[in-house]
Amino acid sequence: MTKRNLAHVVRAPEEVVIYFTLPIMFVLVFGYVFGSGMALPGGGDYREFLLPGVFAMTMLYGLGATATGVAFDVDRGVVDRFRSMPMARSALVVGRSAADLVRAVLELTTLVVCGLLVGWQWRNGIGDALAAVGLILLLRLAITWIGIYLGLVVPNPDTVGVIVFPAAFPLTAPSNVFVAPELMPGWLGAVSEWNPLSSTVATTRELFGNPGFGGDSWAAQHSLLLAIGWPLVLMAIFVPLSIRQYQKLSR
Repeated sequence: MTKRNLAHVVRAPEEVVIYFTLPIMFVLVFGYVFGSGMALPGGGDYREFLLPGVFAMTMLYGLGATATGVAFDVDRGVVDRFRSMPMARSALVVGRSAADLVRAVLELTTLVVCGLLVGWQWRNGIGDALAAVGLILLLRLAITWIGIYLGLVVPNPDTVGVIVFPAAFPLTAPSNVFVAPELMPGWLGAVSEWNPLSSTVATTRELFGNPGFGGDSWAAQHSLLLAIGWPLVLMAIFVPLSIRQYQKLSR
């Protein structure tokens, strides 16, 4: 099932290009057009502040590709064909999650290269950088299972495509992707700090050695716990929900 889903990506590379376009535009617009006017509470280069947020945001908006791909499978009767074969009921959705994780690795690699080209860099060594990448991919894995569930619950590719952006935008807007929580109104800054996306972004900034906490070790530890905890909680909810929903469709 993983190989099958990866073959679809190879045969339709334009989808990958489309999903790269938005984050690259964010890097260019916010990094070069608005970057000179952006101030960080602890100082530092805004592009280095921005790039970890763009990495995580790209993983979040991968939700659209996952949900649409699953909805296409249901809409075209793929589920009906696979249920007659000697395979585990969970194989289709687990294969989708594994394939999307491989795709996320390729996307993240491309974004890191783009970041290096515009002047971003990690400063805390390769070990911390790999730990940051691991946290970003952990978030992507959790988002993948949310996408699988949406694609199974709304098995219409056109409808699920409309739903994805309103579902993802509330996590992006009140987050620390573009603006530090310290610069937000008090209540909004508190919401941002507990945002699953913000937790991953803040922790990866710390691991990459990019501007973020300004030496606040308690905030860094708190954010690390949330960066690990949120994806695990989301997977604990949506993995069984997705498998159960797939089994309902397979009856």
